Amino acid sequence: MGYNFELMASMMCANYANLRKDVRELDEAGIDSFHIDIMDGRYVANFAMSLNDLRCIRSLTNKPLDVHLMVEHPNNTIELFIHSLHPGDTIYIHPEAEYHPSTTLQKVIDAGLIPGIAINPGTSVENVRMLLRIVKKVLVMSVNPGNAGQMFMPYVGEKYDQLLGVKDEMDIDIYWDGACGADKIKTYAPKGVKGFVLGTTLLFGQNRPYKETIDAIRRLEFF
Repeated sequence: MGYNFELMASMMCANYANLRKDVRELDEAGIDSFHIDIMDGRYVANFAMSLNDLRCIRSLTNKPLDVHLMVEHPNNTIELFIHSLHPGDTIYIHPEAEYHPSTTLQKVIDAGLIPGIAINPGTSVENVRMLLRIVKKVLVMSVNPGNAGQMFMPYVGEKYDQLLGVKDEMDIDIYWDGACGADKIKTYAPKGVKGFVLGTTLLFGQNRPYKETIDAIRRLEFF
C-alpha cells in the first residue's frame, strides 16, 4: 500500500561548497520542501543557518521552505523571516522560547504564511494543547534541538501517538524531525505522520543520487 507523505531536506546538512548545485539536484529529485534550521547560539548551543542562507535558498527554488526558528524570543525578529518568504512557506517557533507564542504565531498568520510549532522531547502535548488550535503544523523533535546526527529518544513515540489522536480534531499536520531512519518512516507514515525531515541518516552523504534515494524512500524501500 502506498502512503502519501512529504519529504523535507534538512539543509543544514547540505554541501555548502556548492549549495546551488545541491538545491537544484534536490529540487529535480522531487523533494517536497527545504527545511531551514535557524539557530542563535542561545536557545540552542549551536549556530546553524542564517537569514542569508534562507534568502539564498529561497531564490534558488520554487518549492516551499519550512523555517524552523530555534531562537530566543522570535517575536523580536520574526518580521525579518516573514519578509524573506513566500506565501505557502512555513515558520515554526518553539513555544518555550517566547513569552506569548500566540502573538508571534498571529504575525505569521497575518503574513499569509503557515504557522507551526516545534515541540522538544521534554515538552508535553498538554503544555501546547491550546496552541494546537491556531497552528497548522506541528514539528515533533525526536532529539534535542541543536545538532544533526543525534540518537532517537524512544519515549517520543508516545508523543507522536498522542498528537495523531487529536490531529483531525485540531486540524493539524504532524511532522518528524531528528534521527529519521527507515524504521521511523515505515512505522509512522502508515499511522498518519504527514512528513519527515531528512538529514544525514537517509539523504545526505549517501554516495548515491538524490533522486534514487528519494524514490526509494517514497516506495518504503530502503538500502
